[in-house]
Amino acid sequence: MKEPTRKAFNKILQGMAKAYGVDSVQRQFSVTPSKAQTLQDKIVEKSTFLQQINVIPVDEMEGENVLGGVPAPVSGRTDTSQDKRRQPRDVLALSAYPYKCYQTNSDVSIRYATLDAWAKFPDLFARFQRYVTERIANDRELVGWHGTHAAKDTDPEKFPLLEDVNKGWIQYMRENKSENILGEGGTTGEIRIGPGGDFEGLDEAISVLVSVIPKFLRKGLKAYIGDELVQYEKQRLYKAISLSPKEKTQATQSLMSFGGVDSWETPSNFPSRGLVITMPTNLSIYYQDGSWRRHLKEESEYDRWADYNSRNEAYTVETPEAFVGWEFDNVKLPEEWEEVPA
Repeated sequence: MKEPTRKAFNKILQGMAKAYGVDSVQRQFSVTPSKAQTLQDKIVEKSTFLQQINVIPVDEMEGENVLGGVPAPVSGRTDTSQDKRRQPRDVLALSAYPYKCYQTNSDVSIRYATLDAWAKFPDLFARFQRYVTERIANDRELVGWHGTHAAKDTDPEKFPLLEDVNKGWIQYMRENKSENILGEGGTTGEIRIGPGGDFEGLDEAISVLVSVIPKFLRKGLKAYIGDELVQYEKQRLYKAISLSPKEKTQATQSLMSFGGVDSWETPSNFPSRGLVITMPTNLSIYYQDGSWRRHLKEESEYDRWADYNSRNEAYTVETPEAFVGWEFDNVKLPEEWEEVPA
């Protein structure tokens, strides 16, 4: 690490210590709730998807979901002249579904050589901060879609998509409302997409899955579709038409909505054959207030600086009744079918 870089980085460390209200950031310290909120905001800024969902603080490690949802319509009428009492209905289904936070470590290192290269720029601190927050944001997306369990000792080689870091939204549904996650169709352990399969294409699949959601919960639905499925749908459509300029335009327009759901996207880090339909605001990441710990440490034996971050987090679906999807590992396209249905 060059001397000018060290001087610049020392100023960053001093500035961070002042901002966090501690003597030094080179020992573990607790991040105050207000500063933790600032960190959370910076992380969310690095992901267009995280900006759509809820990232909110909670007081306890575990409890009942915070935002809940409307479990049933609330409007009606009571004939009070018959000595009947008007019964107000609880508009939030808070007691039905739980959350549980797990400690999550996001430890990032940056090599001396990288800092030396960045030192020539006046925004060295902003670059360093962006380096850390972008990685945490990316990890949150991975865990949210792929997480299945919270291992005591995680193994990134065995679980490269962070499946063992925390329980994500699909796992939350598996444990709390498994009937809303389609596991198989007519063939055991498989969901076949294509002519003669369980679903002709995405349009039919989404239409069928949406029918599981009560009508009064369908407002604002969005379909999250894996890139491999989108590509298959495009190829299937293009093969079915001669692709004149007019037909190309019509084909593109037909891909603007599926199964009556007008809004869809393929989020970064989403399973390539995944399919989830819900409202973005139905997905939440909780972090326990006051749980964030941070420690910046020089590790000269590895020619690097390390930024150790730890906080308690949970991934929850506020209203599971408004979430449907399928087991993406079970999805099979026509060329993978072992036998073609009669």
